[in-house]
Amino acid sequence: MNDSSSVIAHPYFFCGIGGSGMLPLAQIVKGLGGEVAGSDRSFDQGRTPEKFAVLERQGFRLFPQDGSGITSGDQILIASAAIEDTVPEIAKAKELGCERLTRAELLARLFNQAPCSLAVGGTSGKSTTTAMLGWIMEATGKKPTVMNGAVMKNFVSKDRPFASAIMGDGSTFVSEVDESDGSIALYRPSVALLLNVSLDHKSMEELRELFGNFLSVADRGVVNADDVEAFRLVAQANEPLTFGIENSCAALGIAKGSIADGPTRQAALVIDRRDDSEHALRLAMPGRHNLSNALAAIAAANAAGVPVGDAVTALADFKGLARRFDIVGTSASGVTVIDDFGHNPEKARATLKTLKSHDGRVIAFFQPHGYGPLRQMGHELAETFAEELDETDLTILCDPVYFGGTVDRSTGSERIIDMIHDAGGKALHINTREGCGDFIVENAKPGDRVVVMGARDDTLTEFAEDLLARL
Repeated sequence: MNDSSSVIAHPYFFCGIGGSGMLPLAQIVKGLGGEVAGSDRSFDQGRTPEKFAVLERQGFRLFPQDGSGITSGDQILIASAAIEDTVPEIAKAKELGCERLTRAELLARLFNQAPCSLAVGGTSGKSTTTAMLGWIMEATGKKPTVMNGAVMKNFVSKDRPFASAIMGDGSTFVSEVDESDGSIALYRPSVALLLNVSLDHKSMEELRELFGNFLSVADRGVVNADDVEAFRLVAQANEPLTFGIENSCAALGIAKGSIADGPTRQAALVIDRRDDSEHALRLAMPGRHNLSNALAAIAAANAAGVPVGDAVTALADFKGLARRFDIVGTSASGVTVIDDFGHNPEKARATLKTLKSHDGRVIAFFQPHGYGPLRQMGHELAETFAEELDETDLTILCDPVYFGGTVDRSTGSERIIDMIHDAGGKALHINTREGCGDFIVENAKPGDRVVVMGARDDTLTEFAEDLLARL
C-alpha cells in the first residue's frame, strides 16, 4: 500500500459531495480509511434521494449546506475554486482556519503517491477511456484504484450502485485528468495518455502548452496519432507509444478492412506493428470514437507493462458507462431509448454520428445544463444538430436547467431552435421536460431511436427509463 497516512490524518468535508467529480474522490478517501462528511444542494432540495441514502448507508455523514457540518479547524474542506466566500460552509471554514483544497488538488496528492499512475488526458473521451483502462488493469490482476467522472458498469454492485470510483491495493492508480481548469499540471504520471486536443474551455495555445507539459513530466507518453494536434506534441513525450486507426505510422493500429460495426457492438483486428502480431478485439459498444478509445486504453495499459493480447481480451467483457450511449432498452413497439451524457458540441456530435451510421429516424431530446453554457456554445450546438441529423429526424429542447442563483436567464432554448432552423434542421422547443416526454410518447414510431442528452442532472436517467416504460 502506498503511503496515504498523511492524506487521511485529517477529517474531510466535501462541499457538493453528490457531484460527478466529488463523489468518486470522497469514496476513495473513505476507502483509504479517512473520515468523510459532506453537503450538497441536491440533498437539501430533495433531488435524487436514493443516491444520498446510499451514501449515508456507506457511512458518509451528510449535512445541510448551512455551515453546520464544519465544526473544527482540523477539517479539510474540499470545494470548487468557483464557490463564493459568502457560502456558509466556506465562511465557517475560513473562520475556523480549515485548510481548503480543490477536488483536483486532493486527487493529485493521492494520484502522485501511487507507484504506478496512469493519467488519461484530452478534450473528449476521457471517461470512457479511463473506464476501459481501469477494467483492463482490474482484469489483468493489477487491483487498481480508479477515479472517473462516470459510473463504470463493470464495477457496479448492489452495495456500490454509484461506481464512479473503485479502491484498489494502492499500487496502481488510474484517473482522468482535467485541462479545463488547468489542474492537469498538478499530476506526475508514470503513463500520460493524450487522446485529442481541440477547442473547449481554453485557447489552442494554452491547450498545446498544458498537454505538452503533461506528456513531458510523465515517464512514458501515449499519443493518438490520428489527432493532428495531439500527434504534433509527440516529440515532448518520453519513450512515446503511438496508436491510431487511420495513421499507419502508429505503433498500435487496426488492420485495414477488419472493422465490423453494428448498432450496439463492433469488432476489429488490433495490429501491433512493433512485432506484427494481430489480436481480435470485440467491443460491446458502437461508434468509431469508441474503437479509438479502446485502442488508447490498450496502448496505455501496454505502456504500463500489460501485454497487448491480454488488454484486447479484457475489453471483450467491458460493459461501458452509465449515460454514455447507454441503451436503456427497446419497447414492444420497436422504439429504442438511449441515455447519453452528450452536452457539448463534440460529445453530442460523436453520439449523433454513431446513431446516424445505422438506419432509422432519430428523435434527439436535449436538456441544456444551464443558461451560461447555452450562451457560450449555443451556436456550435445548433450547428451540430443541424449537420448530423437530416430532414427525417427531430431535435427537441426543453428550457435549460436552473438550480437557483443570479444567472442571466434572458436567452434560452428558443434561440438554439431558431439557429437549428436557420441551418436547415428540424427542431422543436417545449418548455418543460414533461411536455417533451408527452410529445415523444405520442409521436415515436417503430424503428425510431430516442436519445436523451444532457449533463449535471441525475434525473435524466429516470426520465429515459420512464419514456421507455410509457412507450
